[in-house]
Amino acid sequence: MTDLHQHAPQPSSEPETSASGGHPADGGNPRGRRRRRGIYLLPNLFTTAALFAGFYAVLSANAGRFEAAALAIFAAMLLDGFDGRIARMTNTQTDFGAEFDSLSDMVAFGVAPALVAYEWALGGLGKLGWLAAFVYTAGAALRLARFNTQIGIADKRYFQGLPSPSAAAIIAASVWIGVDNDIAGGSVGLLVGLFTAGAGLLMVSNFRYHSFKLLDLHGQVPFMVLVVVMLGFALVVLDPPIVLFLLFFGYALSGPVLTLIQRRRRRGRRRREPAPGRR
Repeated sequence: MTDLHQHAPQPSSEPETSASGGHPADGGNPRGRRRRRGIYLLPNLFTTAALFAGFYAVLSANAGRFEAAALAIFAAMLLDGFDGRIARMTNTQTDFGAEFDSLSDMVAFGVAPALVAYEWALGGLGKLGWLAAFVYTAGAALRLARFNTQIGIADKRYFQGLPSPSAAAIIAASVWIGVDNDIAGGSVGLLVGLFTAGAGLLMVSNFRYHSFKLLDLHGQVPFMVLVVVMLGFALVVLDPPIVLFLLFFGYALSGPVLTLIQRRRRRGRRRREPAPGRR
């Protein structure tokens, strides 16, 4: 889970911070800060594992093992979430780690989800199917490139566009739900194509998504917060594919809603402000 989305300056993955010490699926440190040129083993192990999970998802889809492919994408999300944090905690951030993380994100959250969706449901749509898959892949590439160029200048509270890990989670959960309920991919090809292309377009949109980077995980919290977290885990265990799909689909919808609310607030403030020269 970049882009729900590693290292260096971090938002994907769609994963959205990363590890190896490079840019995460979304978020990081200013480019102006000089990093060591060496290669550190620990954070890059997690990045390599995330890359392998994405590669394994493609192999599983080609073999017709779609549930394993979906699970591999979610595994890549978890690994991508650790590498950046480990790099920062151990002070092992490097330029190599940042670039490696971006390439890993492209495979795990850009190429793998598109190919899994294509193998499961989009192949029967002909040109429309591969077009939807390409829109998603291109959207992930553009999302990561834009993120990397905005490191150090973007508002850390928000991601611009849906993080690639979150977009990948929507596709993976959709496939998982279908396989879990014995739904033939060809029968829902148009719906999956809509989700795939829509996720790709949301990644390159200007909608703002909460990054949760300023969330303090070290401070004290009320007891009820722990109760809510426990209930959240229980809900996921009840029906993992449906709960995960609803969670990430809701996050994808939160971007347009949040952007609309913020624009209305700005317009309201402008209307209340007196015009120049008037009092």
